[in-house]
Amino acid sequence: MKTALALSAAVAAIVFTATTSNGQSGPSALEKARALMKEAPLVDGHNDLPWAMRQNARYDFDKLDIRQPQAALHTDIPKVRAGQLGAQLWSVYVPSSMQGQAAVTATLEQIDTVYELTRRYPDVFEIARTADDVERIFKAGRVASLIGMEGGHSIDASLQTLRMMHRLGARYLTLTHSANVPWADSATDEPVHGGLSPFGETVVREMNYLGMLVDLSHVSADTMRDALRVSEAPVIFSHSSARALCNVRRNVPDDVLAMMPKNGGVVMVTFVPSFVSQAVADWDAQLEKLREQWRADIADDAGRKAAEAAWRTAHPEPKATLATVADHIDHVRKIAGIDHVGIGGDFDGIDHGPDGLENVSKYPDLVAELVRRGYSDEDVKKVIGLNTIRVLRQAERVAARIQAQRAPSVATIR
Repeated sequence: MKTALALSAAVAAIVFTATTSNGQSGPSALEKARALMKEAPLVDGHNDLPWAMRQNARYDFDKLDIRQPQAALHTDIPKVRAGQLGAQLWSVYVPSSMQGQAAVTATLEQIDTVYELTRRYPDVFEIARTADDVERIFKAGRVASLIGMEGGHSIDASLQTLRMMHRLGARYLTLTHSANVPWADSATDEPVHGGLSPFGETVVREMNYLGMLVDLSHVSADTMRDALRVSEAPVIFSHSSARALCNVRRNVPDDVLAMMPKNGGVVMVTFVPSFVSQAVADWDAQLEKLREQWRADIADDAGRKAAEAAWRTAHPEPKATLATVADHIDHVRKIAGIDHVGIGGDFDGIDHGPDGLENVSKYPDLVAELVRRGYSDEDVKKVIGLNTIRVLRQAERVAARIQAQRAPSVATIR
């Protein structure tokens, strides 16, 4: 009886602690998440809305007005507001199939689209170039909008082009995309350089000179290690997850995660289903092998599409979930530390997000999951944005030091 009474008293104490003075329940995890997101900006490392605007409307915001809900997009202003997005590193992506001047031109068009976004909707978005800008714009109630180039082919192996892209606002460069560049190996191509070439090391050093973040998503593990060896400033992974939980080459292996504290960088965990769920990754790999077989065996496109449709019906795609993404955040925290994890959704660069993370309105649900998993208030704020702001500020300090020591590099690839 004493045990039962003691247990009853303990339960009552817990209930009392969780109630307010007027007898109402305390804040839910989601309410707590939304409150924390008002104190620190949620900074997303990667969103492909500029390319989606090219594909869907040839960059014409009259044709695709994101002030209105857009079912075809993961990103529009109602979703941005619902998701409490604080700052966005907009990807100015061009595919690896574009090379040379075509890639440079398309990148400039993508940059122009970010500027048009901020001109068209100035009450919502504002261009940011520095960490101070991000904090000021967030406090003003707008989304701080930074620019990130996705793929070294965007500079056509030219340091002069790199510097001009920085002057136009580019604040990171992903060293490769899906294919190698003449100075760095990609994660999804056959290795040529064994990581960075000597000119690739020069590119990294010039990015340090500029204060431009070195982005190691999409690069090979050897390129990751080389860049971490060379870079004097913290690096980022703008949209990658943990290879230990999902064994695909686009993810970050544990030995590289363990290098992050010394470098000071941040791994921005992505939502791409095939990068967070091993079941989805295996399903994708099986489908790609079958597509190769169908291309060899079935002459007409209609026949190949019918074969794929039949296979999909018999083998439904597995589901990644919000909890799966949180597992990757947990893992990066475990190996790299709480100061080295962030968020990089890749919205509008993927067909669909995990269950529970369907679009940019869902960020508070992910933050609430971290609250439920016992993350402290300060740790939540680090994950959602303070880590990335710190990295931006450190890169600016490194740039100021290097610029006091030397002039811009005149190196060329040959």
